[in-house]
Amino acid sequence: MRKFLIDTDTASDDAVALIMAHRWPGIHVEAVTIVNGNVPVEQGVKNALYTLEVCNADTPVYIGCSKPILRASSYAHWFHGDDGMGNNYYCEPKTKAQSAHATEVIIDTLKTYPYEITLVTLGPLTNIATALLRAPEIASLVQRCVVMGGAANTVGNVTPAAEYNIWVDSEAAKIVFHSGMPIEMVGWELSRHDAALTLAEIETITNFGTQTARLAMECNKIALDTSMNIQSAPGLMLPDPVAIAVALDPDIVMRQGKYFVDVEITSELTRGATVVDELGVLHKTPNINVVWAINVPRWKEHLYTCLRS
Repeated sequence: MRKFLIDTDTASDDAVALIMAHRWPGIHVEAVTIVNGNVPVEQGVKNALYTLEVCNADTPVYIGCSKPILRASSYAHWFHGDDGMGNNYYCEPKTKAQSAHATEVIIDTLKTYPYEITLVTLGPLTNIATALLRAPEIASLVQRCVVMGGAANTVGNVTPAAEYNIWVDSEAAKIVFHSGMPIEMVGWELSRHDAALTLAEIETITNFGTQTARLAMECNKIALDTSMNIQSAPGLMLPDPVAIAVALDPDIVMRQGKYFVDVEITSELTRGATVVDELGVLHKTPNINVVWAINVPRWKEHLYTCLRS
């Protein structure tokens, strides 16, 4: 069994990613840790617990950092709804979060299973940066670190230059990017264009008739409207599920390469931008494996397979 640890600011697309991880054969999710991001951390816990109940999963959930390292919180209610789940206001989960803090769990899990953990981050990197500041040695213990974040030399989704997860806590992202972790950057742009779910594909998924398919499409209705009406997408963009697909099936990646990548933290115009030195003009040691393209039909088939059950 491959061991995953998923760090998430659970909102609608995170929920779909959690479903995929818990429906994929040969995967054991050791823990789900929650970070402040799309929604306040307490709401993220509720959303994760509810999603796991729909999956009939008993994965432990841990509450993490309640704000960025230096900046004020900035939620994504405009994209995910006030509850993060399309304003469906699902019932209170029957289970509760565990008592340990997420950062301690991240450190302990990586030390307990050295070189075995695939760490997948679906939200701002506050929890991961905080864990690294406390125990920098864990950077070398990660087998893979798949980061849903950034925009590889392309337009952002929260500012012209920056993707939301990196922008929310750009200081944390800078710490993580320079930590030495074996990071695979899955930028938001990989969920755009033909990777977005068309209305016909959404209908196909809905017609699966499973609880997971219903939740996945229902909680993303506001995200669908925003994707199409504000971001000019052809359908529903699902950046977190794309990232989890890369973590689950590395062969989905069609083009990638290792580059020096830095995070802008000082400029208000370009704060949170992930600057990829694609041509090596800075002559600095590459630190990030950047995913440039994925096999879109394969990504969608993986999504369908996970939501059929």
